[in-house]
Amino acid sequence: MTTLIRAQGPRELLAYVPYRLGYRPQDSVVLVGLRPPRGRIGLVVRVDVGDVADLEHGPQLARSVVGHLSADGAERVVLVVYTDAPLRSGGVEAAVARAAVEHCREAVEPHHGPVDVWVVAPSGWYALDCVADECCPPGGRPLRELESSEVGAHMVLAGAALADSREEALRIPRAGADERRRAARAARRVRDRARGGGPTDAWGDPDPVARRAESLAEWRAAVARAAQHERDRAGAQAPDAPTGAGLPPATVLGRLAAGLEAVPVRDAVLVSLVPGTGDLADRTVRGGDVDAGTARAIASIVDPAAGLAPDPAVTGPARTVLEAVVAHAPRGSTAPALTLLALVAWWHGDGGRAGRRLDEALAEDPTYRLALLLSSALDAGVPPGWIRADV
Repeated sequence: MTTLIRAQGPRELLAYVPYRLGYRPQDSVVLVGLRPPRGRIGLVVRVDVGDVADLEHGPQLARSVVGHLSADGAERVVLVVYTDAPLRSGGVEAAVARAAVEHCREAVEPHHGPVDVWVVAPSGWYALDCVADECCPPGGRPLRELESSEVGAHMVLAGAALADSREEALRIPRAGADERRRAARAARRVRDRARGGGPTDAWGDPDPVARRAESLAEWRAAVARAAQHERDRAGAQAPDAPTGAGLPPATVLGRLAAGLEAVPVRDAVLVSLVPGTGDLADRTVRGGDVDAGTARAIASIVDPAAGLAPDPAVTGPARTVLEAVVAHAPRGSTAPALTLLALVAWWHGDGGRAGRRLDEALAEDPTYRLALLLSSALDAGVPPGWIRADV
């Protein structure tokens, strides 16, 4: 189920932004698009203070970000500055942060009108332009007000967690050595069968169509398991479930990693994330509709004429399983899973996460075609189709 968040006041907005990003920002300017009706929070974009403060490139970066917010249908834009610099006094750090704010204001105001600027500092939170001590005292209002807000309480009860940094939020922790070894052995058995060697056991004769169908079936079972775990947590039926609960065993994750190396399986997984595709994933693994199925699914993600928004109830569990595959698979074998994770992140408008996953995928396989195509779209600043379709 998707949680609808509206900007009902600065306190709730500032409480929500870190949860939207997944971590507590530092030295950052966050631009929040507010969409009609009634200030619904849309696209949220974070940039480094130093990058957007740069005299030569900062204004262009700000205009580029605002272009994405406009494409998302933003009616108004709010700036949130996360900094240790004392913006109400002098100093070099304060001057840099103020330059970042001015570049953003100059980019936003011609299209979206006056901009509210809020500052979140270690000492507290305040409106940058407010001079009333009773509203915004010199050190700012206590940060605990944000933690105890309605939005903050809702996110905590929903099981949302905040990383301490962007690096931590984007990192996929490696599984333990024993788990990785079990996954690697399972993956080798799949590859041996694909080459016609080794035991056939539950996978039967070395039949590529049968193997691909089995991979898709294991994928679906793993995603269904992860989805059920998320529903249980949301219903408070298993609030204290241990780490790894809801994930398949390491052997299944190893088989999934090997299965995704087959392009029809990878494309069937991609198709399975798109609403309304029916049995297209099954036909894709059988090989009859590989190109047509992939083209149709990618068009639903990329093309504004056919653009569909992602369904978090589908993409959330899928991301959980794909990250588990990456965590368990040997290095050098995760380009397919990493590329699918990048696609999911980009589809959700999370360009930073998508870029990180693509960098990791291309570091493993610099020639991986789907990763190269998606990287080109990211470099060109192309948003997913559903965002452009809403303009």
